[in-house]
Amino acid sequence: MAPFWSADWGNPSSRQHRLGLSASAAVKMARRQLAEAVGVKPERLVFTSGATEANNLALLGHARALGKGHLISVATEHHAVLDPLKQLQREGFSVTLLAPGPDGLITPQQLEAAITPETRLVSVMAANNEIGVLQPLEQLGALCRSHGITLHSDGAQAFGTVPLNPDALGVDLLSLSAHKLYGPKGIGALVLRDGIVIEPLQWGGGQEEGLRAGTLPTALIVGFAAAARSALQDRDQRNCRLQGLRDQLWEGLQQRLPGVLLNGAMEPRLPHNLNISLPGVNGSRLHRALRPQLACSSGSACSNGAPSHVLQAIGRTRAEAEASLRLSLGRDTTPEDIRQAVMAIGDAAAAAQV
Repeated sequence: MAPFWSADWGNPSSRQHRLGLSASAAVKMARRQLAEAVGVKPERLVFTSGATEANNLALLGHARALGKGHLISVATEHHAVLDPLKQLQREGFSVTLLAPGPDGLITPQQLEAAITPETRLVSVMAANNEIGVLQPLEQLGALCRSHGITLHSDGAQAFGTVPLNPDALGVDLLSLSAHKLYGPKGIGALVLRDGIVIEPLQWGGGQEEGLRAGTLPTALIVGFAAAARSALQDRDQRNCRLQGLRDQLWEGLQQRLPGVLLNGAMEPRLPHNLNISLPGVNGSRLHRALRPQLACSSGSACSNGAPSHVLQAIGRTRAEAEASLRLSLGRDTTPEDIRQAVMAIGDAAAAAQV
């Protein structure tokens, strides 16, 4: 990314001079690399500021282009999906939110039962951002195709960790984010099926085939492609290592805290995710005790400290949701980190008993 902050500072849309041509070539290469990572043609990729904007562009842009109708999603979606759906409700669309089972998953049968002749669009995230469960996208995609309904998926958490080919999965609109795979914050993309209609959310320059006006951030786009390339190169090896450490963490917590509850199915699940609830523990005291030792949360970074809507949707009480920990393992996580985390959580839970 470094050259595009300084020497190669040109606007990639300005191709009348060397600086612009250099930036344009870098964007073109990055677009091709990212498209290859999800198995599509480069022209099907629209760069955005992140998955939140990609979700908004997909849901608001496609629903408005189709006109009034019925939309289906899941109660455990990220707010970047739920809030645009609320806006569409205000505009006259009807919305059905499916309730997942205690494992956090929905079934094709649930979706089938919710579909009506007016259903235009379904949105189901690939991997949940809090409990890490992987929804049965391929089966849901086949069902949507058979009814002629568009399927959108927020793939931010899954990209770089699980195979994510929208055509193979039957996904028509796929949202991606760079910072979930160690790329820069502030860049993402929407992958569109050929021929799908989208009404832009902003106008002003015609960039991205008129779907997303604004000067492209060359450095961020280059960083996004580099991060995706790195993630795919060692994906299987990394997943195997992190799943082993995650299982070690879960086993250690069960031994230290016999009443600990697992939130969401253990399989299928992201290999680096663990989400637990600690019954009988005061959530605010638990998090206060852990703050100096462990970077963890009870829910989404966007929840502003409110009890997780995801955990409550899968049957946890408000108190259990507050006394929950979302634990994520990363590239640098070691067995010693796991040992220290188990000790820290055990000590904090003991000190925070109700």
